[in-house]
Amino acid sequence: MTPPSIYSNCVLTLSSILISCFTFSAQPAARQCILQNSFEPGFVAKGDFLIGGIFPLHYNQEMPDLNSTYRPPPVKCNGFDPRAFRWAQTMRLAVEEINQNTELLPNYTLGYKIFDSCAYPLTGQRAALAVLNGVGEDDYPMCTGPSPLLAIIGESGSAQSIVVSRILQPFKIPMLVMILFSFFYSVTSLSIAQLLVHFDWTWVGLVRGDHEYGRFAVQGLLRELQGTKVCVAYQEMIPLLYNRQRALEIMQVHFTGEMTPFLRDYMAQNITGIQWVASEAWVTASVFTGSEYYPYLGGTIGFGIRKGHIPRLSDYLQTVNPENYPSNPLVHELWEALYGCAPSSVSGSQLPPCSGHELLLEQHSAYMNTSSPRVAYNVYKSVYAIAHSLHNIFLCQSGSGPFQNKSCAQRNNIHPWQVKYNILLVTFNIAGEEVNFDLKGDSIPYYDIINWQRGTSGNVEFVNVGLFDGTKAAGEELVIQEDGIIWAGHQIDCTSCPEDFWSNQYRTACIPKKVEFLAYNTLGIVLTVISIVGACLTVAVLIVFVYHRNTAIVRVNNSELSFFILISLTPCFLCSLVFIGEPTPWSCMLRHTAFSITFSLCISCIFGKTLVVLAAFTATRPGNNIMKWLGPKQQRAIIFSCTLVQVVICAAWLIDAPPYPSRNTQYEHSKIILECSVGSSLAFWCVLGYIGLQACLCFLLAFLARKLPGNFNEAKFITFSMLIFCAVWLAFIPAYISSPGNYADAVESFAILASSFGLLFCLFAPKCYIILLKPEKNTKQMFGFSLFTKPTSSGIFSSHAFLDISFRLK
Repeated sequence: MTPPSIYSNCVLTLSSILISCFTFSAQPAARQCILQNSFEPGFVAKGDFLIGGIFPLHYNQEMPDLNSTYRPPPVKCNGFDPRAFRWAQTMRLAVEEINQNTELLPNYTLGYKIFDSCAYPLTGQRAALAVLNGVGEDDYPMCTGPSPLLAIIGESGSAQSIVVSRILQPFKIPMLVMILFSFFYSVTSLSIAQLLVHFDWTWVGLVRGDHEYGRFAVQGLLRELQGTKVCVAYQEMIPLLYNRQRALEIMQVHFTGEMTPFLRDYMAQNITGIQWVASEAWVTASVFTGSEYYPYLGGTIGFGIRKGHIPRLSDYLQTVNPENYPSNPLVHELWEALYGCAPSSVSGSQLPPCSGHELLLEQHSAYMNTSSPRVAYNVYKSVYAIAHSLHNIFLCQSGSGPFQNKSCAQRNNIHPWQVKYNILLVTFNIAGEEVNFDLKGDSIPYYDIINWQRGTSGNVEFVNVGLFDGTKAAGEELVIQEDGIIWAGHQIDCTSCPEDFWSNQYRTACIPKKVEFLAYNTLGIVLTVISIVGACLTVAVLIVFVYHRNTAIVRVNNSELSFFILISLTPCFLCSLVFIGEPTPWSCMLRHTAFSITFSLCISCIFGKTLVVLAAFTATRPGNNIMKWLGPKQQRAIIFSCTLVQVVICAAWLIDAPPYPSRNTQYEHSKIILECSVGSSLAFWCVLGYIGLQACLCFLLAFLARKLPGNFNEAKFITFSMLIFCAVWLAFIPAYISSPGNYADAVESFAILASSFGLLFCLFAPKCYIILLKPEKNTKQMFGFSLFTKPTSSGIFSSHAFLDISFRLK
């Protein structure tokens, strides 16, 4: 399978730059090739057809001194990356599956050589040349000919991929790139441009790496942004050889970057609140998942490779351990990275020795995360794409082949360009996904939109919040679930939780709001006890008055109206119970109507009693027969009429706009306050206003009668009771307006109880005192009963006249 000699010469010429130099003897026939430096692969397996793999098994480099006064050492790779090691194992798994498959490439096997690029274009180029030259293979020693390579899988970094692909182009060797096979900056620039336009971000800064991918990506982005409102304020470049001083200068401008040391220095400067838009190269990098990154990089949004499912990957990864690979330094580094110990086969390590019983567990997510592989899934598809391409070559029949004169490839001499041609034609299914390519060799562009959010343990989690679907029409490729995005600093375009939810302490999820109402807790129980005690006291007073109904003090104060007042006061106390508990439609309608009608009845009775007091003294004047208009029937009519007005107002209220339960989420955003909305504010204030009008009228009449003569002038007590009643409800209005939900209900309940107790004690406590504790004063002689009385010097009869008339009315 030897290609034209020009390819061999080109390989030797290119490789001599980085890998080898040649020494020649005096005689041309004795010329020999001596390998000056070795570059061993990480994993090798022989097969009928060879596939190369280039992965960033390390993510950092130490560059040698290049002053040209001595031979420079090779680049030293540091920072072992378990995630990239998982990608390499995925490639090995796919090759083994294909070799065991009796339907795909039967009677043929695939082999592989896997090299480390160190996530750096220079070492990526070195790895590509090593693959081409066959370094490390006994069957194909250096300088004897090219490696029988048909395709290469890699690199994860776009900059390295461009370098490697350009080396491979003269040899027509296909390269399937893990990021999106061979799909580079064009889709990335388009998707990022659409993202910026979608969120209406008009002022952005660009920072790129010092490589071709960064340069072409920025050019493509600027081209896509032409004609939009997005203004690129500045462009900065991170040096290829990282320079901290230069990085600090860039940070003073604002930036988005990509290099690990650059981001660490960024965090050291305590820069927060910058919204990062990440490329696919690092948006799902596990190295940034630690909790220390979230305050600085949280909210990052970018485009990630489509994830998939690899059934056997988890089990396969667990077969890798130092016992099975005692001489493989990469496996040793894996163990050192995961466990912080050195395998027993490693000598001279400063780490403590491993016990040999370490197990690969799910918490080693950098290596064992197989729940939603992205890059690994593309590696898996790439290997199968190459296998299907070879399989199609074997199915070719002479006379209907795709090459000159409709010929087919020779099975014992398959060239890489033939594999590349057939890759464009393959269509196959993996895990329910159809894989195919366009004429440029690109797969259908499909990105997941990734958002960096805080996990439950404070670490960074990569959350899928949308997609970029290349199968849709232009301008419709971007689909974003904006409600699920967490932004940098939790600002810019914060998404509100649903009305009944509130964000958690990290503002990473919506949790149900706490629901509050005047429940039977401490406050509710206290109000309940007070209400029941007040009702019981009222009933007790009623029993005392009924028992002593024939005594002087009961009869002198119009016993029938006293009974009405006590009967109406009992539901006044009990109606406060309706304000306690979760609001329902019935309880909301009952709350205000019950207390308004019962209070209106009570005040109407007091109003009737006050009228009788005034009329009694007025009737003692000669020729005045006003008392005939205030007999028992007339008193009942007055009470009924005054109460009926309130009943009509309540009925109209319930018919037009009745109170109803509502969920108040505005007063306190972290809670839902269950309360009763009054429905009609006009009706609510009309109800309260009518009660206030009755109370004020009673107060005015009682105030005018407060100085009438008598041993027991009830007008004084009515005046005092109405004064307390009005004071309580005047204080209630501002307190009710400024109190939400359960507090408003508590304020109204307290006002009902306070005013009820004021009426009970002011009107009946003095009478109960005489009835129960001073019975000797509860006599006709004490109150001066007489059927015939004389007027005083002022022309007004004494209170005896009131007593006489009162009894006549009975």
